[in-house]
Amino acid sequence: MIIAEFNESIKLAYDSIKSNKLRSFLAALGVVIGISFVILMGWVLQGLDKTMEDSINLMGQDMIYLDKWDWAGGHTNKKVDQRKDISYSQAKELSKRMTQSVMAFPQAWKWNNQIKYKNEKFSGLIVQGTTYENGLIPEGTVTDGRFFTQMDDQFGSKVVVLGSKAKETIFPNEDAIGKTIDVNGHKLLVIGVVKKQGTMMMDFVDTKVYIPLSAFLQIYNDQRRRSFTVVMKAGDQTNLDNVREEAKGLMREIRNLKPGEDEDFSLNETKNFQAFVDNLRIYVWGVGIGMTILSFIVGIIGIMNIMFVSVAERTKEIGIRKAIGAKNRSILMQFIVESAFLCFVGAMMAYIICSIFIFALATILPKFVPQTSFLSPVMPYEFLIIASVVSIFVGILAGFIPALRAAKLDPVDALRYE
Repeated sequence: MIIAEFNESIKLAYDSIKSNKLRSFLAALGVVIGISFVILMGWVLQGLDKTMEDSINLMGQDMIYLDKWDWAGGHTNKKVDQRKDISYSQAKELSKRMTQSVMAFPQAWKWNNQIKYKNEKFSGLIVQGTTYENGLIPEGTVTDGRFFTQMDDQFGSKVVVLGSKAKETIFPNEDAIGKTIDVNGHKLLVIGVVKKQGTMMMDFVDTKVYIPLSAFLQIYNDQRRRSFTVVMKAGDQTNLDNVREEAKGLMREIRNLKPGEDEDFSLNETKNFQAFVDNLRIYVWGVGIGMTILSFIVGIIGIMNIMFVSVAERTKEIGIRKAIGAKNRSILMQFIVESAFLCFVGAMMAYIICSIFIFALATILPKFVPQTSFLSPVMPYEFLIIASVVSIFVGILAGFIPALRAAKLDPVDALRYE
C-alpha cells in the first residue's frame, strides 16, 4: 500500500514539475547553487589531498631535511631571519656523525640563476649542489641519462642533471643529453633529466639544475654567505623519531646551543606540509559550508513558498481525494515527495553543470597555469550520492510544513474552495 502511494506520489510530482517548468526551475535554483557549492568544495578538497599525496611521495615519507628555514612557515620571518646560516662544515659534520639514518648528505641552493646555452640566456632556474645520494631518493629519479656518481662528487666533475621544466626551457625541441650549458661562466655537460614531479606546493622542483656539490662550491665560491641543508633518509617511517632526535641533539652540539636554548634550525618533513594542508582545508570548508548554508536557506524558502502555492492551487483536488477515502498520510506523502523530487531534480542539474564545468576547467586551466595540474577532470561518483542524499533531505525539510497543511485540510472546506 505504502509503495503504491509512493509511486503515485512520484508520478504526481513529475506531472506537476512538467506542467510548471519555469516555476519549478526557479524554485530549484537555490538547491542547484547549494549542491554546486558542495560538489565544487569536495572537488577542491580532493585536489588538495592529491597534491598532499604527491608532495609526500616527492619528499619521501621517511625523509627529514634539516635547514635554517621552516619550509611550512611555522616561525615568523623575523625570527628565522635572525638565525645563523648552517655552514658547510656544520652540514658535513652532522652528515658524518649521523648513525640512525640510512643516509645523510649536505646540499646547497642558488636561486634565480641565469643559464646560457649557445647564444640564449635562461633565467629563473634553481641550481642545486648535491651529492650522488640525491639520485637515490624520489627527487632524483631520472627518465633520460643518469644521475652523477660518487666519482663525480669526489673529483668535482663538471656535469649537470636537469629538472623536467629546466630541460623544456633550455632544450624545448631537442635531446639535452650530451649538450653543454654555461652556469656562472662554467661549462657543464648534461648527463641526465629528472622526471616531471612538481606539485602545487612544490612546483619549483622541476626548475632545478643538479650539479655535484664539490663542483657547486667551485662555481659559487661563497660558502660564508650561504646556508646549507642536510638531507636525511630514515629508511622507514618507524625510524623517523630516532633520526629526528639524533639530528636535533647533534646539531645543538655542533651549533653550541646551551640547554634550554631554542633551536636555531628547523627539521622539515611531510607532516609540516600536512599541517599546512589541514589549515587550507579548514578555510575551504568554512567558505564552502557558509555559502552552501546560505544557498540552501534561500532554496528552502523558495521551495516552501512554491509548495504553499501548489497546495493552494490543488485544494479542491485534495478535497476530492479525501472525499473518496484518501488518508492524511497519503496527502502528506504526496507533497513531501513532490518537494523532495523537485530538489532531487535540482541536484541532478547541479551535478551535470558541475561535471561540464570541472571537465572544462581541469582540461584548459593547466595549459595556462601548470600548478593547477592536480585538478581532476572527472567527477567522483560518490559526489552524486552525496548530492542526492542532501537534496532529498532539503526537499523533505522544505516541503514538510506545506504538506502538513495540505494533510490537515477539511474535505468539505477544500471542496468549497475556489
